[in-house]
Amino acid sequence: MKRYLIALDQGTTSSRAIVFDREFHILSQAQIEFPQLYPHPGWVEHDPMELFISQYNAMMEAYLKSGVPAAEIAAIGITNQRESTLVWNRKTGQPVSNAIVWQCRRTADRCRRLQEEPGFVQVVRETTGLPIDAYFSATKIQWILENVPGARAMAENGELCFGTVDSWLIWKLTGGARHVTDHTNASRTMLYNIHTRQWDEGLCRRLNIPMAMLPQVQPSGSIYGAVQLDGAEIPIAGVAGDQQAALFGQGCYGPGQVKNTYGTGCFLLMNTGSEPVRSRHGLITTLAASRPGQNQYVLEGSVFTGGAVIQWLRDEMHLIEKSSDAEYYASQVPDTGGVYFVPAFTGLGAPRWDMYARGTIVGLTRGTGPAHIIRAAQESIAYQSAELVRAMEQDTGMPLRELRVDGGASRDAFLMQFQADILNLTVRRPVIRETTALGAAGLAGLTAGLWKDESELARLWSCEREFTPRMSQAERNDKLRGWNKAVGRSLNWEEQQ
Repeated sequence: MKRYLIALDQGTTSSRAIVFDREFHILSQAQIEFPQLYPHPGWVEHDPMELFISQYNAMMEAYLKSGVPAAEIAAIGITNQRESTLVWNRKTGQPVSNAIVWQCRRTADRCRRLQEEPGFVQVVRETTGLPIDAYFSATKIQWILENVPGARAMAENGELCFGTVDSWLIWKLTGGARHVTDHTNASRTMLYNIHTRQWDEGLCRRLNIPMAMLPQVQPSGSIYGAVQLDGAEIPIAGVAGDQQAALFGQGCYGPGQVKNTYGTGCFLLMNTGSEPVRSRHGLITTLAASRPGQNQYVLEGSVFTGGAVIQWLRDEMHLIEKSSDAEYYASQVPDTGGVYFVPAFTGLGAPRWDMYARGTIVGLTRGTGPAHIIRAAQESIAYQSAELVRAMEQDTGMPLRELRVDGGASRDAFLMQFQADILNLTVRRPVIRETTALGAAGLAGLTAGLWKDESELARLWSCEREFTPRMSQAERNDKLRGWNKAVGRSLNWEEQQ
């Protein structure tokens, strides 16, 4: 009987693979980090072959450690960092450049010029649900076509493929047989009409992106191709961008349910049901992971630098040896001593959308020590997420009852308690916190027939720990005032130089 699933979770800093059984017990897992490339200030790249090799090796390691026969694996699910942009040769399969990562700000000036075109911001928002920002894929594609020698001519001749990371992995895993993506990843490109669920010809024409480059789009829960593994042919049966996969993995199948993922960035998503909600506070309207015949929308807020600020403390500043040390040091001081840290390394996302904001540490005194800065970095993650929660409540008119959390940084009890405190809201952490992989596995398993419907999956979700607020309202208000003052110092910084 086929009762096992492999989830491939291709993230911004590492590739993971997890083997699950149909009760979502983890049989084995593997994780492989890969290099981050910063060729110029504000630029972020990945080597496409490193992405694939690290993900393939993680899959093989997890599979071999599990001891599960390939013939008993029902399906593979894929979840991925979104918006990151790859372009490769359709005939040879060779990338024409490094992948431009979602964090990269090289097209910020290009986006500003587009924003200045009369009516174009409204057209993009109404069609795609997105603001015009360097975060999304469209201007990254433009940059590659205009800066890689010969790329424009090849694209117009139908010789190049564009894809987000899921498309690239599927292409490689199927030996170049399928050039496909799912609705959630397509909805992050700034080229996809979320109402008609088709690539938008007008936007492609305006941005001078040949539609022949674009992948076929499918529901998240559907068959994308097959992977040969130890003589078995295993279908890729579920694909979703990491945050929509996490929403699915958290059991947020109905309107009003919300999760926040604490990874490299932080991503707060609310399922709004069959009707899109247009934000008045800088949030994004996008698509939920779906199966054929379903039609669900999401309201989303993005924090560009979440857990990445802890990596910065570790890798660039050497204030900690490993990421988990941040929790210890933050707990060694009663507060930040008046220090606020705004980690706008690559600008600020929702609700401010300032491409020119830059990182700021304010409130330093002679008594400030490393622990104060580490604690301020921890708190910055919670402050940014709290801004998204309040914007979401205002847009929908629905006060949140609880916040479900996941991702690597959700392991940090100090951070989760501070999040509950600053939100005045119960925070619930599940037993399985890597819910991006869980969502991909859930979609693949539903498609493969391991479960009847989402109600069966919902019964498998379980809470590991609850964090309830302990902070007084007066202290909460005082801290939020300080945070807003600090953010004001970081805004529009680069443009003023």
